[in-house]
Amino acid sequence: MNRTSPLNTSTSSDEIDLFELFHSIWRQKKLVVGCTILAGVLGAGYAFLAPRTYEVSSVLRPAAINELDALNRSEVYKLPPADALSKVGAQLDSYEARLGFFRSHEQLFSAFQKPGQSLEQSFEDFNRNSVNLILPDPKKSDSLSSYIRLELQYPSDVDGVSILNGFVEYAIAAEREQVGADLKVIVNNRLNELKGKIDAARANYDTEKESKIAKLLEDDRLKRAQLQDELSALRLQMKMERTNRLAELAEAVAIAKSMGIKTPTTPSSMADATRGGSSQVMRTEVNNQKIPLYFLGTEALEAERAALQQRTSDDFTNPRIAEIGKELQLLEVNREVEVLRKRGNEDIFLQDVEPLRAEVARLRNLNIDMSNLKLVTVDRRAQEPLSPIKPKKALVIALSVVAGLVLGLLIALIRHFVLTQRAAVPFSPLDDGRFSRRERKDDQPLL
Repeated sequence: MNRTSPLNTSTSSDEIDLFELFHSIWRQKKLVVGCTILAGVLGAGYAFLAPRTYEVSSVLRPAAINELDALNRSEVYKLPPADALSKVGAQLDSYEARLGFFRSHEQLFSAFQKPGQSLEQSFEDFNRNSVNLILPDPKKSDSLSSYIRLELQYPSDVDGVSILNGFVEYAIAAEREQVGADLKVIVNNRLNELKGKIDAARANYDTEKESKIAKLLEDDRLKRAQLQDELSALRLQMKMERTNRLAELAEAVAIAKSMGIKTPTTPSSMADATRGGSSQVMRTEVNNQKIPLYFLGTEALEAERAALQQRTSDDFTNPRIAEIGKELQLLEVNREVEVLRKRGNEDIFLQDVEPLRAEVARLRNLNIDMSNLKLVTVDRRAQEPLSPIKPKKALVIALSVVAGLVLGLLIALIRHFVLTQRAAVPFSPLDDGRFSRRERKDDQPLL
């Protein structure tokens, strides 16, 4: 005979009883509170014992226009205030500038130098984790003016204020020195360019002067040669005329001797002499025919021939000879060439160099000392911070308490589900004698 007993048939369900869940967590409130207190104590210990990190910042803004007016009015180097701020910002962001400041102020960075690391490695760690350059967002137009903010995070054993302010001054001084060097190079290059133009003008002047002297001397030589040729031709002409005259005189003397003419006479006088008579008649002979030379008589002709034979020079017979001599004498010395060669200060005769000289004088009198140049305005210098930025005690403790509470609740939930799973044993009539119901420790009647 089989015995049947009333059995409580249990069915599995996936639904969670929230009331039972809350009641289970409440029974484990000591665990939750303990986890919360433990996490809060650990968070407070970290908040009070962790190394403190401080942060300082410095803000730079464009300099006033009048600060850069002298430089911009030099017409050599143009530097608007916005460009000056950008140049200083580039120096602040420059690896070389930061490394240079790091090397020149090693006493300020002793806390960053770790054993076994080189100077560059220590600087790399500092540069990567400590310095931050912030620029205004170009997409936002609500900024009243452009600016540059430099932030520095440092531990408590480092003088961050001196580091940041010193680095800002170092970067500004470096950029000021760079501007001064650039200005000096530009001025020197401009002076060399102007000097080259003046030298070119001087060389051009020397070439033109020598060319003019050569042309004047060449013209003198040509004129002198032409006058010499003319003088030789005139002398040859006069010599030939004298020879021809001697030949005419010789012929006329022979004719006059044959005709018995000793003294000068005329054809009409000779006709009257042949007719004879004592009548005294005065005749006036007018004709346009040239009387032959032999009518001068042998005495006059021989006298003239003797004078021509004794003549050594015919120059006095032609006035052109004297004119040629005068012109040749004037050509002996070219006074214009002499004046050109005796010029003392030839630079005053250079053409179109007055503006160049004025520019040279202006550049040489230009003040290229940039030691007092104000590139940017330090709107805010770094000041000693009132409190560290890390760790934030209240936030760390609050997060620790919340984390402890969450952890306690999580552990309580896990214990509840584990105990619930162990208590839920499947029932089968065939296994009634083999399995017995296990009671849960926390199954207590609710009052």
